[in-house]
Amino acid sequence: MAASHVLSIDAGTTGITVLIFDQQGRIQGRAYSEFTQHYPRPGWVEHDPNEIWSVTQKVVATALHEAHLDPANLAAIGITNQRETVVMWDRRTGEPVAKAIVWQDRRTTPLCEALKARGLEETFRHRTGLVIDPYFSGTKVKWLLDHVDGLRQRAEASEIAFGTVDSWLVWKLTGGKNHITDYSNASRTLLYNIHDLQWDEEILQMLQIPPALLPQVKPSSYVYGETVPQALPGSGGIPIAGIAGDQQAALFGQACYGEGLAKNTYGTGSFVLMNTGKEAIFSQEKLLTTIAWGIGDDPVEYALEGAIFITGAGIQWLRDGLGIISHASETEALARSVETNEGVYFVPALVGLGAPHWDPYARGTLLGVTRGTTKAHLARAVLESMGYQTRDVVEAMERDSGIPLKVLRCDGGASVNRFLMQFQADILGVAVEVPEITETTALGAAYLAGLATGFWHSREELDSQWQLAHRYEPTLPESERMGLYHQWQRAVERAKGWAQEKE
Repeated sequence: MAASHVLSIDAGTTGITVLIFDQQGRIQGRAYSEFTQHYPRPGWVEHDPNEIWSVTQKVVATALHEAHLDPANLAAIGITNQRETVVMWDRRTGEPVAKAIVWQDRRTTPLCEALKARGLEETFRHRTGLVIDPYFSGTKVKWLLDHVDGLRQRAEASEIAFGTVDSWLVWKLTGGKNHITDYSNASRTLLYNIHDLQWDEEILQMLQIPPALLPQVKPSSYVYGETVPQALPGSGGIPIAGIAGDQQAALFGQACYGEGLAKNTYGTGSFVLMNTGKEAIFSQEKLLTTIAWGIGDDPVEYALEGAIFITGAGIQWLRDGLGIISHASETEALARSVETNEGVYFVPALVGLGAPHWDPYARGTLLGVTRGTTKAHLARAVLESMGYQTRDVVEAMERDSGIPLKVLRCDGGASVNRFLMQFQADILGVAVEVPEITETTALGAAYLAGLATGFWHSREELDSQWQLAHRYEPTLPESERMGLYHQWQRAVERAKGWAQEKE
């Protein structure tokens, strides 16, 4: 049979999505299934690695069935994944030694505070591009070694493997033959030197992590191994050839291949990534420096990343917390029903503020409310807050990099909201583009896999396949744009530090 398609596994935080793409980058098959979230204690979040694997097998089979394809039709498999989640397993049996600790888990906060108290934050930032935070993998690895009986000794004896979810899936798909990860996922562990492109020996010693635990690090577009029939019936010999963390995969799927090209994915929160080319730019603006990807033998490319905690979750709050809408789609008509925001601003610091403010004590703040304020003004203020927060991050990126934003490519659930996308263009003063295919995370992993196997031949070919659905040009006069943003900055200052006052 002709190898006419590429299959992409998008291993997210709450479920597995599998998409099958043809040569033109069109979706020919799709399936999704959730898996269980475990919350054993407040602040702890865990997954069962075996359940992730069994759900992946099921969803792959469903997507192939829907597309009327056999495994023999697949030219390659790409994997994209929730980043920073830690899986450990026995190299001999392939069985997990504990539940996976998820990126959202905060149990290592005391360890992170202790590392900061030792004055190590700048060491970690300069080598890894990251801040010391429970979000990243390194302190989770140490926690497991310290708290699972006998695990440290077994790890030192090379009996145990650690990996992020991509590593776990590759291990299972190849029948235990390949223990690998890619540059983009390695760069999110807090253990990887993003300049030397190797696991940092000094950081490993600080965290007492045996090097024998760690996967090999390979390019993001590379043939890592082949599937075995036991993992995917009828699939022996399909190359697994693309891996990237979800946000880097979305950047690649959005064809942001040049310096200064950026994307924003609007989900519960938002992640803005800007391609900075072959230079790792150390952020003075509290952004993360991360590896975007590596393609074969080419030099790796880097990105600046800004994480915004609350965007889509603000809409959920309007629906579930206040009950003023019953569906997210209602916000567009509500926002349009008033001509301006009439001075009403919402700072969505419901869990503190992320980049570039990083204020855990900030709290949600509603300002400018009068007797004439309605739910329409509130809906508009929540949508506008997404645009303002994105500008906060984009301007920080421009100051860090010296690269002016050329265009912002947007995806994720809120990218269908035309009011928001137009406001985003207006407040940034640059065009906003939304693609035909908004599942850019899975598409990016497929593209990386297809490049490594010759299914696609160049980034120019992939760039030509990127199809525009909507382009939003800025229409606000400069004076109005600056006036609105100045008021936003005043609102943010009033939200900062609110929870600290009572401590």
